[in-house]
Amino acid sequence: MYCKSCGRPLGDQDRVCRYCGTPAGSGRGFCPQCGQPTQPDAAFCVHCGARLDRAAPPDPGMPPRKSRLVAGLLGIFLGGLGIHNFYLGYNEKGVGQVILFVLCCGIPSSIWGLIEGILILCGQISTDAGGNPLTD
Repeated sequence: MYCKSCGRPLGDQDRVCRYCGTPAGSGRGFCPQCGQPTQPDAAFCVHCGARLDRAAPPDPGMPPRKSRLVAGLLGIFLGGLGIHNFYLGYNEKGVGQVILFVLCCGIPSSIWGLIEGILILCGQISTDAGGNPLTD
C-alpha cells in the first residue's frame, strides 16, 4: 500500500505515512483501495478497478441553494404578495404579483401564488431564477 499524498510505500500496520505524516486512507490523486497513483479525471483505478470518488468540493463562490419546501410554503401562505418569487430570485414576477395584489384586492394574486406554491411542492417548478435546482 502507498501513501495517498506523497506516494511512498506504507507498511501494513502503518496508520500514518512516516515521510509526510498523512493519515493512511486520505489524500487525493491516489486510489483509496490500493494506494496507487491515479489520473485526476479517472473514475476507476487502473490498477485494482476500485471506483474513485471524485466529487468536487463545494464552490465557496456559489450562492446557497434554495429549499423547495420553503418556497412552496411561501407560495401557499404569502403567494399573493409574491414572496416566494422574491425568495427564488424572480424579482420582476414578484413585483408584478405585488402590483396585482394592490390593484385587485389580492384575490387573483393569491390564487396565482397558491397554484405556484403547489407546483413548487410537486416539483413542476424545480429551479430558482439562476437555474440552480431546489433542495428537498
